Amino acid sequence: MAGLLFWSSLSATLPTLPVYIATTGASKLQIGLIMGSFAIGMFLFRPQCGVLADRRGRKIVLLIGMSVAAIAPLLYLSTKSMIILALIRVFHGISIAGFATGYVALVTDLAPASRRGEIMGYMSLVAPLGTAFGPALGGYLQAGFGNVILFSAAGALASFGFFCLLPLFNPPLVAQPTSKPVNQFREFWQLLSSPQVRIPAIILLIVGLTIGSVDTFVSLFIKSTGVNLNVGLFFTTAAISAFGVRLFAGRASDKYGRGLVITISLVFYVIDMFCIWSANNSASFLLGACMHGIAGGSTFPTISAMMADRAQPHERGKIFSVALMGFDLGLVSAGPLLGGISEYIGYRSMFGYVVLACILSTYIFLTQSNRNLPESLRFACGLGRDAFTLH
Repeated sequence: MAGLLFWSSLSATLPTLPVYIATTGASKLQIGLIMGSFAIGMFLFRPQCGVLADRRGRKIVLLIGMSVAAIAPLLYLSTKSMIILALIRVFHGISIAGFATGYVALVTDLAPASRRGEIMGYMSLVAPLGTAFGPALGGYLQAGFGNVILFSAAGALASFGFFCLLPLFNPPLVAQPTSKPVNQFREFWQLLSSPQVRIPAIILLIVGLTIGSVDTFVSLFIKSTGVNLNVGLFFTTAAISAFGVRLFAGRASDKYGRGLVITISLVFYVIDMFCIWSANNSASFLLGACMHGIAGGSTFPTISAMMADRAQPHERGKIFSVALMGFDLGLVSAGPLLGGISEYIGYRSMFGYVVLACILSTYIFLTQSNRNLPESLRFACGLGRDAFTLH
């Protein structure tokens, strides 16, 4: 229930916040910078939340993330200053750094290794359910009642989620293997430089860039084409398809291998962005939304399960946070990078570049996902095991 309320609150602002920012007179680049600032908060605080989850338990980072999600929407109403809106957006990004990191680590703690992909797939259903309900609610409230009611409702959803977390059971912490002091900065770069973490981080960086392009610019792209489509319906369609695929993607990764499911999900990202790039009517945009949901619904639980396979229990929060920082960096880059590109070549051509980035991510995973090229190809095609699996 807490996860459902969290993602509903967060996604209620996805199709509505760019429209709200545009009413302040912001340019395409400024809208991209403000929306992309969300990922700065994720990027800066994800490592601390991962370490905190390992040392103090999962519950505390869940509570931190939910608290920020409850407060941030109300702050948007307090200003129309570009700089302050960007700072509020940075603050809002802490919500995912805390909640998503704690949620994945907690589910991993509770899931048996033999069914890890299946259970993570089921427990991740709260994200598409929330992102199906949230955008539709946000678009309806903004159009019918205005921004005050919209942002107040988003804050209220997260507030209810906070109270749902209070009785949560916090599993006992796993003892650390050593009590020696650790240089966290050096340890971070050591983890990031290891192939079992570096390649998933690069894949998630491109996925973050892709998702950031959709979250930030698809609303404005649809409006610029003159297509008569409720933008909230785009995100709701994506969320419904993500829900459907998560019902079996996790189980498929347990049975057929994480690599095969990840490869298929990356191919769906290529199809997704191609559909959006070439869209000129409602059906084309909704087909792209459906592909977007399938790609995201299979990518995240499967990569999370793969990272859990590659991590010891006492370091799961830390490993997850380092890998997910790639995703955060992609989101950070999407707004300013693609916003600047779209200023010169337009939204459609900008999405064309994202298609090429998705093709690149598929190539990297096929050739670099394991210790060498033959092992990578076998793993990515479901013909061999992951050489980095610990258990």
